[in-house]
Amino acid sequence: MDFSDYFKFKNGGYYAKSNLVPSKSGLTRSEKRRTRHSENFNEMFSFFLKSYRCGILDFCGVEVITRYDKNSRDGKFCFKSFDNGVYSKEEIHQGIKTKHSNILKGVIIGKKSWGLWKNEWSDGISEGLFTINEILEEFHKHNIKIPDSLFKDFLNTILRKYKGD
Repeated sequence: MDFSDYFKFKNGGYYAKSNLVPSKSGLTRSEKRRTRHSENFNEMFSFFLKSYRCGILDFCGVEVITRYDKNSRDGKFCFKSFDNGVYSKEEIHQGIKTKHSNILKGVIIGKKSWGLWKNEWSDGISEGLFTINEILEEFHKHNIKIPDSLFKDFLNTILRKYKGD
């Protein structure tokens, strides 16, 4: 057996060099694994993008800058990195480089808007200005399903506001 394509560890095991060498796509195997997205992530990504495009979640209170770069990562990977805190404040202020700048901008604005509007809607519901059904009707009208985790968080925020915390 030829072990020229493997690194030998001190303990006697072997590790394939191909795991560390970029493939045709320019990514190592471990980087490719990080680009796979769970169903939950895809559902959240889709929710934020649809909500932004329909105009429900289109104001977040800050300017979001993204820049097109054909050699950068796709929008989903950049959003995951943004969500995980990979980008520094300086990178965010200068603009995140991505292949899908408009999509990334929409998803980031949608995510930030959700945090802002969730609190505003919760205040209004707890003060009796409107009902939760009026909020949900808007999403239903645009055929947008709120992910379970976000909906539970929304309900918990409303309960906290009712209790006065």
